[in-house]
Order: sequence, then C-alpha cells, then structure tokens
Amino acid sequence: MEKSILRSDHVVYDDDIVKKFILATLVWAGVAFTLGLIIALQLASYRFNLNLEWITFGRLRPLHTNAAIFAFAGNAIFAGIYHSTQRLCKTRLFSDLFSRIHFWGWQLIILSAALTLPFGITAGKEYAELEWPIDIAITLVWVVFAVNFFGTLAKRKEKHMYVAIWFYIATIVTVAVLHIVNSIAIPVSMFKSYVVWAGIQDALVQWWYGHNAVAFFLTTPFLGLMYYYVPKAVNRPVYSYRLSIVHFWALVFYIFGQVHIICFIPRSQIGLRPWG
Repeated sequence: MEKSILRSDHVVYDDDIVKKFILATLVWAGVAFTLGLIIALQLASYRFNLNLEWITFGRLRPLHTNAAIFAFAGNAIFAGIYHSTQRLCKTRLFSDLFSRIHFWGWQLIILSAALTLPFGITAGKEYAELEWPIDIAITLVWVVFAVNFFGTLAKRKEKHMYVAIWFYIATIVTVAVLHIVNSIAIPVSMFKSYVVWAGIQDALVQWWYGHNAVAFFLTTPFLGLMYYYVPKAVNRPVYSYRLSIVHFWALVFYIFGQVHIICFIPRSQIGLRPWG
C-alpha cells in the first residue's frame, strides 16, 4: 500500500483512501454511463431488451440512476471531502479504519443494488428503490462516515472552519434525515417491506426526499468542493467570503420551508382526491 506523503506542515495526510474513492468513481462512472446507453437504446427499439426480463427498461433504469447518483457521484463526493477536509483542518482523518469501512461498505451497497434491482427486488420509491436490509447498511455506513468526519473536525489544528466544511456538514446531517424518514418501513420478509407512509403522505415524503436528495446529495457537497478547489485552481481567494456564508444559509433554510409544508399540511386535506 502506498504511503501518504509527508506535507510541508508535517501533517501526514491519508491520501490512499482518496485514491481508492477516485478509482471507484471512474469504475462506476463507466457502469452508469453504459447502463444509460443501454436503456436509451431500449427506448428507441424494444429489441435491445434481448427478450430478457432482467435487463428490461423497468429493471435497468433504477439501476442506472442509483449507479449515476450514489456510485459515480457518491464516490466522487467522498474522495473530495476526504481530500479537502484534511487540508482545511490541517490534520489526518480521524480513523483510518473508519475510512476503509466507509469505502468497502459503500462499494458493497452499490454491488447489492446491482444484484437486487435487475431481479425486481425493489421498494418502488424513486431514488430509494433499495430494500430494507440495504437501507440499514446505508444508514450504518453513513454513520461511520459522519463519525470519521466530525472526529476529524474535533481534532483539527485550524481553528476557523472554512465555508466548504459547512456545506459538508449540511450534506451529512440532511442526507441522514432524508434517508431515514423516507425509507422507514415495516419488513415482511428478507427482501420485501412496506413503507410506513400511505397515500398523499407517502407522495409528499417521497418527493420531499427526491427533491432534496438532489439538493443535498448532488448540490451541497459539490458546492463545498467548488469553494475549495476553484480558488485553488485559480490561485486566488473567493471573491467574497461574506457572500459565501449568505449562500450557505440561504440554501440550508430552503429545506426548512419544505419541512414546514409537509409537517403542517392541514389534516383535512389528506383525504382529498386529486380533483377535489
């Protein structure tokens, strides 16, 4: 295993885990894009199904979205966060063991999706199709990620927390809330469960999750990464640090407005028909 490089400030960063996530990003990018090409061809002609139920559009489409969002983008996020956080905090990651549990656990989760979705094992929820055992695994791995990240913040040598770190914190906390609330279900067998929400409540919770999965899994972490890497690339500080703080809080409070709408919808409207 390649040893990390000793930096000029005498902090030994763990870049090996960053390389692992970058490699995984490239591998899963190829898988996600290939699946996207296949289902695009199936839209043009049904013959590309090859008369096999396991690779029909309905089976591969959720696999494609999961591979693109959680495998490709997810591994890129983890690589960037682990790389930049060490340098912003001027310290090594909290736990090398947690870093590796996080990496291999996330890859096993992705592999589990690849083994279940083509066989029709699905919860039927957009961007949250994985069944309850995998949902539990996601929660556990996310906790490992959170402990590793916040442990690193706790032992940081740089007192000031740059705005990128605030975006990372928002990502970790909010994605955890989104996943747990939307995926909570009652298992009835090893590969089947029923979500606790029903009717319009299920629809509201699902698209509160779906919309904010984009906002807090595909937006806030990449914004944080841009606040670190763009100034590095151009060798200049951000134009206005005050504006970056305004940017952060404006985006974060956006989700609280949606929670208010979902939690305080008049009970009398729950039973209304779409045309009522």
